[in-house]
Amino acid sequence: MGEKLLMKGNEVIAEAALRAGCRCYFGYPITPQTEIAHYMAKKMPQLNGTFVQAESEVSAINMVYGAASAGARVMTSSSSPGISLKQEGISYASGAELPAVIVNIMRCGPGLGGILPAQADYFQATKGGGHGDYKMVVLAPSSVQEAYELTVEAFNISDKYRILTMILGDGVIGQMMEAVEFRDEENIVHVEKDWAVTGTRMERESNDITSIYINPEVLEKHNLKLQAKYKLIEENEVRVETFNCENADIIVCAYGTVARIVKNVIKLAEKEGIKVGLIRPITLWPFPVCAFDKYAEVPKAFLTVELSAGQMVEDVRLAVNGRKPVHFHGRMGGMIPTQKEILEKIKSILGKA
Repeated sequence: MGEKLLMKGNEVIAEAALRAGCRCYFGYPITPQTEIAHYMAKKMPQLNGTFVQAESEVSAINMVYGAASAGARVMTSSSSPGISLKQEGISYASGAELPAVIVNIMRCGPGLGGILPAQADYFQATKGGGHGDYKMVVLAPSSVQEAYELTVEAFNISDKYRILTMILGDGVIGQMMEAVEFRDEENIVHVEKDWAVTGTRMERESNDITSIYINPEVLEKHNLKLQAKYKLIEENEVRVETFNCENADIIVCAYGTVARIVKNVIKLAEKEGIKVGLIRPITLWPFPVCAFDKYAEVPKAFLTVELSAGQMVEDVRLAVNGRKPVHFHGRMGGMIPTQKEILEKIKSILGKA
């Protein structure tokens, strides 16, 4: 058993990063993730680490590029508009195969939008918000405890594959307080970074960190190498929770805070004789197609519920591949779907309204 505390989600993410060995943080304040920067500003100097509040989001992501190039465990965090500003640097770091963790505590948009929770950055995170054929591993916690565990795992995955890993949490996850158990750090994996630019001391050939390849044949070879790595990640790093799917009349797909609401809907539906299952992707990329292959023939239909106009639902439709109807229910602008409205949507789909 580890230490158990009542903490806010944002602070837990920061504490998890520190326990995972993160010693460089570069960021910029923006609601609803500012507590991450506050926590890092207080704690990082106590660990002889580096905290910088950059002059802009653009500067912050380029500082990440530099620290990661030198082999540091490094993190940045922001919220939706700030992540948009980081996209060029995210593409550059992906092209250079740099490991780092990026946290996006999503708020509603588009534009400046508002400070309330949303899940409308799914496309940006999973399809590549910057230019070029790159991917990030995207992890979506649905509790404060899971935010701790996935942040630690994000650093492990990032270093293992030399890839950017994003923690994609809606504003509820960042702002809510829950009990979290800080377990022993036995799951923290440290990887030797012999590729890093640490100075040769005349003992080895120099390392180069770059994303520019003028020769098209060399650049294509580099891209093929990246795609092979992404395929390996798809084969080995899928994480998904399935609940009550074996005999479900309908299976709901949701992530983050919405998945918690759906679990309560399942209990309400059961009282009315309706069997509802849940597929909760934990990795949004790689997407858990395997879970849909396993249960595609079980329900009469699928329902995707999101805090958006409908983004993950496109991946659900691809995974179901026409085997059953796929429906959608979404709320936007910071509005949260109630248990009652989700249950009514389920009844409507099943013809029981």
